[in-house]
Amino acid sequence: RQRAVRRGGGGGGGGGGRVPGVNGHFVPDPFVAPALAAKENAVELSGISRAHWEATWSDAEVRGAQAAHVVGTWGATGAIAEAPLLERGEGVYLYDRAGKQYLDWTSQAICTNLGYDVPAAVVEAVTAQLVKLPMVYGGLGVTEIRCRMAALLAELLPGDIEGFIFPSSGNEANEAAVRIARRYTGKHKILTQYRSYHGGSATTLAATGDFRRWFAEVGATGFVKMFNPTPFKFQWGEDEAAATATALAALEEQILLEGPNEIAAVMLESVVGAGGVLVAPEGYMQGVRALCDKYDILLVADEVMVGFGRTGKFWGFQHYPGVLPDLVTSAKGLSAAYLPLSVVGMRRPIKEFFETTPLGWGATYQAHPVALACAYECVKHVLDNDIVQHAAALQPVMEQEIAAIVAKHPSVRQGRALGLFGCLDLVDRHGHYVQPLQGPSPEPVLKFRQALAENGIYGLVRPPYIHCAPPLVINEHELRDGFARVDKALDVLDRELGLAPP
Repeated sequence: RQRAVRRGGGGGGGGGGRVPGVNGHFVPDPFVAPALAAKENAVELSGISRAHWEATWSDAEVRGAQAAHVVGTWGATGAIAEAPLLERGEGVYLYDRAGKQYLDWTSQAICTNLGYDVPAAVVEAVTAQLVKLPMVYGGLGVTEIRCRMAALLAELLPGDIEGFIFPSSGNEANEAAVRIARRYTGKHKILTQYRSYHGGSATTLAATGDFRRWFAEVGATGFVKMFNPTPFKFQWGEDEAAATATALAALEEQILLEGPNEIAAVMLESVVGAGGVLVAPEGYMQGVRALCDKYDILLVADEVMVGFGRTGKFWGFQHYPGVLPDLVTSAKGLSAAYLPLSVVGMRRPIKEFFETTPLGWGATYQAHPVALACAYECVKHVLDNDIVQHAAALQPVMEQEIAAIVAKHPSVRQGRALGLFGCLDLVDRHGHYVQPLQGPSPEPVLKFRQALAENGIYGLVRPPYIHCAPPLVINEHELRDGFARVDKALDVLDRELGLAPP
C-alpha cells in the first residue's frame, strides 16, 4: 500500500500511477515544411535596356514607363495618369514638354518658396559640398555646415530656442518632436486639432486631424483630438473674443479630463495650412500657451508650411505676441524644396536634458551635409533679399484680389490671406461646402480643375478650398495675373453649379 502511494505521487496532477498515453510529455503535431513556390530572383545585368543611357526619351516612352511602373501617393495612381509632364522651371513658372506655361499657384506643396531660378550661391555651395564631402552620418561625425546652420537658426528663432536636429522632411521633424516631447516629459498623450495635418507616417498621421489620419491611425496611441477655434459646423461665440474664451475653456476642460499628468504636449500648426489657412483668433494661441504653462505641458509649433517667411513674418507663431513654443518644427522653406531637409528646434532646458539622456530618435540622412549647404545659402538668400518683407508687402494685394473674387463669384463664400498664404472657400448653390475635403469631387468641381489647368494654374487643388500660395519671389504683376487666371476658372465653376447663366 505504501509503495502504491509513492508511485502515484510521482506524476503531475496527482492520482494513481502513470498510464501510457496519459499525462505524459506533450507530443506536438509533426512539422511539415511547406513547399517553396520558387520564383526566379536573378537579374541578368547585361539585359538592362540601353535606353537608360540615352539623353532623351519621347513622350510616349515616358508615359509608357509611367503607366507600367509609377505608383501615385495619397490618391489612386490613375489620378496622375494625365498629369503634366513637366520639363523646366523659370521664376514662378513651370513648363511642360509641349511648352505650355503654368503659374505655380501653391508653390507646389507650399514648398518652392524661392521659385525656379536657383540662386547661384546655392548651386555653388551644393556643388562644393558634393565635391568636398558628400555624406557624413550625423551619429558618427560633425560637419562645419551643420554647426553653421544650427548657429544661424539660433539667431533667427526668438528666446532660448537654441538646440537643433535636422531630419529630411516635415513629417520626420514632427515625428521627432513627438518623440522628444514624450521622452522629455515622461508623458504620452499629444493633443492636436481636428483641422490639421502633421505628416504621412503612422505617428504623424495619427497626430493629423483631417481625413488622412483614417489611413493609419489604427494602432497609434496617445493622440487626442481637440476642436479648432474655427470649427466646420458651429461657432464658439458670436464674436472673436467670445469664441476665444469658450474654445479655451473647452480646451482646459479637456486637459483636466484627459489628465494633465498624462499629456506631454499640445501640437498645433501656427497657421493651419492644408485645412484652409486658418489664423487663430486673437488671444487664442496666448491662451493655449498659458494653459500649457499652467499644467506643465509642452507647446509644439508646427511651422512646416509657414516657417521662413510664408506669412510675412519669419515664423508663423510671431503673429501671436508673447507666444514662445517649446519645440518648433519646419521644413519646405528651409531649403526652398531644392533638397530634402527639415529642422526641429528646442528650448534650452530640453537641449540640456538631452546632453546626458539619449534623444531616442535618429535617421541615416539626419544633418545631411549637402542638404544643409543648400539650406544655409537659401536662408541667407531670404535674409539678403528681404523675402519676408516682400511677402508682407504683397498681403494687401492678396486681400484686394480675394475680396474682388468673393464679391464676384457666388461659388466663393469667403477668403483669407496672411502674407503670401491665402485660401478661398468654395460652396454650392445652397451655400454649403462644394464637397467634403476627402472627396469625391462632383462634376462641377472636376470641370473647375480642368479650367484651372487650361488657364495655366498649377498646384494643389483641394476643394472645398483653393489655396493661393505662390513662390515668395512673385511680383505684383504676376500675382494679379494669377488671380485673373483663377477668376476665369471660377466663372466655369459658377456656371457648372448653376450659379451663373450658361
